[in-house]
Amino acid sequence: KVIQQGNQMAEHPDSIKNKILSLSFNQDQGCFAAGTEKGFRIYNTFPFKDTFRRDFQAGIGLVSMLFRTNILALVGGGVHPKYPLNKVMLWDDHQEKCIGELSFKGNIRSVKMRKDKIAVALEQRIYIYQFHDLKLLDAVDTCQNPLGLCAFSVRDTSILVCPDKKKGFIRIVNYDTNTNVEKKAHESPITAIALSQDGKLCATTSDKGTLIRVFATDTGKLIQELRRGADKAEIKSLSFDSSGIWLACTSDKGTVHIFSTLESNKAVNKGFTMAPSAKEEKKAEVKNPTSAFKFMKGFISYFSSEWSFAQFRIPEHNSLVSFGAEDKNQIIVVTYDGKYYLAEFDPKTGGECKKILEKSLLSELPAQPQSLIISLQG
Repeated sequence: KVIQQGNQMAEHPDSIKNKILSLSFNQDQGCFAAGTEKGFRIYNTFPFKDTFRRDFQAGIGLVSMLFRTNILALVGGGVHPKYPLNKVMLWDDHQEKCIGELSFKGNIRSVKMRKDKIAVALEQRIYIYQFHDLKLLDAVDTCQNPLGLCAFSVRDTSILVCPDKKKGFIRIVNYDTNTNVEKKAHESPITAIALSQDGKLCATTSDKGTLIRVFATDTGKLIQELRRGADKAEIKSLSFDSSGIWLACTSDKGTVHIFSTLESNKAVNKGFTMAPSAKEEKKAEVKNPTSAFKFMKGFISYFSSEWSFAQFRIPEHNSLVSFGAEDKNQIIVVTYDGKYYLAEFDPKTGGECKKILEKSLLSELPAQPQSLIISLQG
């Protein structure tokens, strides 16, 4: 089917093939959302379940969940966008309607939420709003940021990390202490950022895709340097587990790498009560492998890096990774080709992960017409 648009012919929405436009995990990694050409879908990560969907017959380019509440942030996208690309629509699924919106002059690159704040990233600026009344709290200028890179801590401490105005630099903003830390992270542009859930650790990588650097957010100090590989790659996602002792990344090479960040966690939690439990430490007691030539690290940085502890290989080249919310020895990988993978790694020996489950994300079987599980007050 086609419809007339001025002097041009366009596809009718019913004839557009459904495909994934965006993927994102919620704050505790227990769910993930997919924006599609026809609406959005919500999935449970483990056990895997196509929990809920809304079919608008129009595209949703970005979906951001607020934990497991009924509130989502939606931005239009695709061939026939449901909403303008420069507006964030706050959707209340209990009421099945939008309860608020934020409008901008430029297109929105990403939206991040926590219980008290919303961050909206444009090409060169990130706006931070108070959640309950949408009052503007801050605006942070960045360098060119087409991916909308920014990360919010999800627990009590309110920390934002984003690219700085200078290439290769990051800015760490602590809204509780009203402090800013500027840090040179890489020589080339930054392409991925992740924060541990407690906001104490930040991981970054550049467009070279060979090194991942882990920093302490309170001081900006570099704690660990992790090596994905020797050849250039495009890192697609970075993710800490809930305790901050594991870090995973995906890239266009199709290999998921898992690193131990226990040493980083120990460094930032020295003297604090939030350090990993004895049980958690035992799970990560084996360190990442290093080069046999690490004695040369003073001359060539290649030899000083830590290599991945475990690996999982998939055929797709555009994917996101998270850790199982209930079992820290499992990773979940979701791909833009519409696949879900559940894999398990050995926390003592590492090596190749074991694939447990593979599922398709875009099954056309109707999901139950239910709303999200927990109300905003829940």
